[in-house]
Amino acid sequence: MRLKGKHIILGVTGSIAAYKAAYLLRGLVKEGAEVQVVMTPAAKEFITPVTMSALSSRPVASEFFAANDGTWHSHVDMGQWADLMLIAPITAATIGKMVAGLADNLLVTTYMSAKCPVYIAPAMDLDMFAHPSTLKNLEILQSYGNIILEPGEGELASGLHGKGRMMEPDRIIDEVVKSFDSKKKLLTKKVLVTAGPTYEKIDPVRFIGNYSSGKMGFAIAEELANQGAEVTLVTGPVSLSVNHPNIKRVNVESASEMLKASKSVFPEMDAAVMCAAVADYKPANITSQKIKRKEDEMSIELEATKDIAATLGSIKKENQLLVGFALETQDELKNAAGKLQRKNLDFIVLNSLQDKGAGFGVVTNKITILSKDNKAQEFELKQKTEVAADIVEKIVEELGNL
Repeated sequence: MRLKGKHIILGVTGSIAAYKAAYLLRGLVKEGAEVQVVMTPAAKEFITPVTMSALSSRPVASEFFAANDGTWHSHVDMGQWADLMLIAPITAATIGKMVAGLADNLLVTTYMSAKCPVYIAPAMDLDMFAHPSTLKNLEILQSYGNIILEPGEGELASGLHGKGRMMEPDRIIDEVVKSFDSKKKLLTKKVLVTAGPTYEKIDPVRFIGNYSSGKMGFAIAEELANQGAEVTLVTGPVSLSVNHPNIKRVNVESASEMLKASKSVFPEMDAAVMCAAVADYKPANITSQKIKRKEDEMSIELEATKDIAATLGSIKKENQLLVGFALETQDELKNAAGKLQRKNLDFIVLNSLQDKGAGFGVVTNKITILSKDNKAQEFELKQKTEVAADIVEKIVEELGNL
């Protein structure tokens, strides 16, 4: 979903092309956008608010005050809420009002309150579109910073053939996506993220593992993808799912499998984020049959797993960024600084189990980012999605310095 979480105002005016707004709205919602429809009174003569409300799952705004209960539709609130405003179709009349600042309906007042990019898709007969006043008004709107989605040529409602057909909904959606993509900070970048626990087998039914849910690593992968990065997510056994098209998921179970998967893709990566809670030890011998319970004690010989972050740190090139994680219970900064140096990391994200609300199995986290120069940047307790944004912002900053 290329527009997941984006807030879009869809303005609809009184054009015969208003029926296309339903297809456009459906496409925006399918791409994950939250859409608030604002219709002019004339638009309701061509397509009903009921249709648009059903497709957007939100009441359509048209009048300044709702007729049934007098609720005020605040154009100011809508203008601040939106990430982008799209008026499609837009008539010559509304274009003229926007140029002149004639705020006599909710759509124009919302446009004048909008603090976001505004896209307009003209739709009218060829002579109206070619009229000097329309062309001049479009030039003025463009000079204000609005983006004009040029109409196409073809058969028009009048039966004439020429320029004036509203740009097709699929193309408009692609233009909207491009608008958001242009602001992404990690376009063309490739990033490896490891997440979740590893399971080290004892026998066919038992293993050594930990409480990691994978939520932090998945949140980082999602935020990286939202910023345009192509993400390879190598994850241990977790119940989480990913839907972002920029995330390629690789499922593994053991530390050795995670190492192999990470090492195979690392050379082509711009950055790697080692967020997985990898087992430090594994059974020296795995039995092929289930170990039967005995009355006396049983011991399992363990051997160290290979350190994934340190392995990648040993082959890291100058133009690659390597980020580590440290979950500590005591001497937190000292232990994290030691890992930072030993593993050749560029910065390390420190969690302390002493901090309430941080650690495994919760939706919040409290981190400190420790850089190579031993500067520590502390963050307050936040949702893991917000923590992910802080970490990705640091990644953007450090990649810019390479």
